[in-house]
Amino acid sequence: MPADLCFSLKQARRMALAAQGFSGRQAPAQIKATHLNRLIERLGVLQIDSVNALVRSHYLPVFSRLGSYSPSILEQAAWSQGRRRSLFEYWGHEASLLPMALYPLMKWRMERARQGQGIYAQMARFGREQQATIQRVLRIVEQQGALGAGSLSTREERAGPWWDWSDEKHALEWLFAAGLVTVAGRRGFERLYDLPERVIPAEVLNVSMGEAQAQRGLLLHSATALGVATEKDLRDYFRLEPADSRNRLAELVEDRQLLTCQVRGWKQPAYCLAQPKLPRNVPASALLSPFDSLIWERSRTERLFDFRYRLEIYTPQEKRVYGYYVLPFLHNERIAARVDLRAERAHGRLAVHAVHEEEPGLDEEGMLALALNLRKMADWLGLEQVQLNCQRPSAARLRAAMLNRDVSL
Repeated sequence: MPADLCFSLKQARRMALAAQGFSGRQAPAQIKATHLNRLIERLGVLQIDSVNALVRSHYLPVFSRLGSYSPSILEQAAWSQGRRRSLFEYWGHEASLLPMALYPLMKWRMERARQGQGIYAQMARFGREQQATIQRVLRIVEQQGALGAGSLSTREERAGPWWDWSDEKHALEWLFAAGLVTVAGRRGFERLYDLPERVIPAEVLNVSMGEAQAQRGLLLHSATALGVATEKDLRDYFRLEPADSRNRLAELVEDRQLLTCQVRGWKQPAYCLAQPKLPRNVPASALLSPFDSLIWERSRTERLFDFRYRLEIYTPQEKRVYGYYVLPFLHNERIAARVDLRAERAHGRLAVHAVHEEEPGLDEEGMLALALNLRKMADWLGLEQVQLNCQRPSAARLRAAMLNRDVSL
């Protein structure tokens, strides 16, 4: 069957960038909660990661799209008590912050987790074999309210992989996956768990939705956030199972809520919302978190931008190609460079350990844009200095751009 629509790769790239909240327009002078909530509702998910080499990853996508904002706005949206809370934590893509409106669309996943489906085999086995511990922990949460795993442990906690967790930590994680507890707040980076009815608004918590309806809703959110996407792209955004995704996708196409597309150069068919918008250009410049939803599906990133990206945090230092914590640099509809960054807070500086340009490189205007983005990031992080530690020719060009009268080292 022929596709409903056909797009060039350039059109697909522009659709994806616009759908992801990149516009190139000047950001508001003051970023407010309404700006943040509108953006996250569009994205549908912010991935959480513990690495803090620069700043925790869930803060970066908002900065990349809106510019300098107070992290407290995101913290209030995610973990405040009362009406200002507009986000919740759950397994969206990975560990994620999601708009509160998506909570009912995740209930089927919680129910499957209770049945031991869609979770790690060891956690599923713990759920089958350790119900006494799970129920004991749940009763403590019911009685005491928001608490962390450390306050429950019957043995000394150790930092380490998840199989080092105490039984109480395993129980809390199982209860969280099953939707029987949720994250009420955080102490540092430690989750504090409480009952959903004490965290999630009743008008959201009490919404019932069947599996098929919820999965269709998630795929429509994926299509909104991606612009144009293959079935695998759509499925990966909220980590749906292949069989579920294909069945729901067929239903959405039959209902004409999604249209079939062909993107020139893509081997797989693609899909988009009805009446898609085709931006003329998207001249945004931004440093991207390694966990940014624009680039987290690596094969899609290669198809859209001809950019191969792998996180090298867990690669031995001597085998790294680009660096420990490398941020891709988006500029004028291409990923034009990658920069290895570290926030050295004790010294008040943003350290640039490596700069790698992508072919055909950055012109003078592009290098100045990178310099400005680094300066803005340092200011946002409260760091006075940008220090270039790289000896590559690209860094020499960046240093010259940083000495421009509009940018200060």
